[in-house]
Amino acid sequence: MRPYYLIEESLLRRNLSLIKHVAEESGVEIILAFKAFALWKTFPIFREYIRSTTASSLSEARLAREEFGSPAHTYSPAYTDEEFPEILRCSSHVTFNSLSQFFRFYPQVKSVAAEHPVSCGLRVNPEYSEIETELYNPCAPGSRFGVLADQLPAELPEGIEGFHCHCHCESSAKSLEHTLVHFEAKFGRWLPRLRWLNLGGGHLMTRQDYDVDLLIHILCGLRQRYPNLQVILEPGSAFAWQTGPLVSQVVDIVENHGIRTAILNVSFTCHMPDCLEMPCQPQVRGAETLPADAVKYALPGENVYRLGGNSCLSGDYMGSWRFAQPLAVGDEVVFEDMIHYTTVKTNVFNGITHPDLCMLHSDGRKELLRRFTYEDYRARMD
Repeated sequence: MRPYYLIEESLLRRNLSLIKHVAEESGVEIILAFKAFALWKTFPIFREYIRSTTASSLSEARLAREEFGSPAHTYSPAYTDEEFPEILRCSSHVTFNSLSQFFRFYPQVKSVAAEHPVSCGLRVNPEYSEIETELYNPCAPGSRFGVLADQLPAELPEGIEGFHCHCHCESSAKSLEHTLVHFEAKFGRWLPRLRWLNLGGGHLMTRQDYDVDLLIHILCGLRQRYPNLQVILEPGSAFAWQTGPLVSQVVDIVENHGIRTAILNVSFTCHMPDCLEMPCQPQVRGAETLPADAVKYALPGENVYRLGGNSCLSGDYMGSWRFAQPLAVGDEVVFEDMIHYTTVKTNVFNGITHPDLCMLHSDGRKELLRRFTYEDYRARMD
């Protein structure tokens, strides 16, 4: 069996319906961040619920214009002379990470304004975040992201029409409420003069325990305080949250000093990189998630296994799970919630077979969206 990601249309539509409800009730615009999900063959479904997307690179900006069908809200830590003209062509909004980048590229924006008006903004750093994992914290001390309040002039330069602020990661509505207190204290003096405010991603409104009503209340209050602002959210995970699994198969079982590892035909480092980066131990269908080191103390007959990837990276393994029955070669192992931040972050390390991309349609039909071959690996090396 080849491994495969399976996105379920009914679950995707469930998320999209909730996101559309939040947007309509609060009067804000919610757009898809490609950095978390970019399976363009699903875009016809997305276009039933949202109008725009956000890009962080030239390739993502082109995907927005050419496949989603609308120009992107684009932000990059740094634009280059080579790519910026094409980014401009593919964007409706361009956010700059620094004043120096804005001054460098704004003349190009002005030069095409008559044919293709683009709204410019600055990413700002509120120096506040509740993200505990520093790898994902854009407001950590010394961060390279965004302009600090004390670095801004009293009067913003001509052409700055919006602020972009991103300091959440799978966060709650309460986190947004706390963030806005700090954000407005630092940047509130400029907000009445702007056209838009992009509050970035990380608003995990489709998580089961998320307080959606509080989110709507917070956003309505923000719009009442600043009626001049178009408020924008650009979550990624919220769109694809719990919309499907990664299905794998046991190909061997090895034991070392009492630790049993089921080696799979997928790789954590290649196909589930966030698990190692965060780190986070994913849920496995039909198995009990145990403390990561539980496998070291498992008794005979407990059916406790570490799960290992099939790359040559020594650390390509995760935690401990207890299965109802002993695992055997050929058994299926299903990793839940493996659509967001997976298909966009996978890599070809070791040339390991890439999982298929599949969709389970609402009518029960399973469609193969893409099968990767040796030619895809070879093309990466050209």
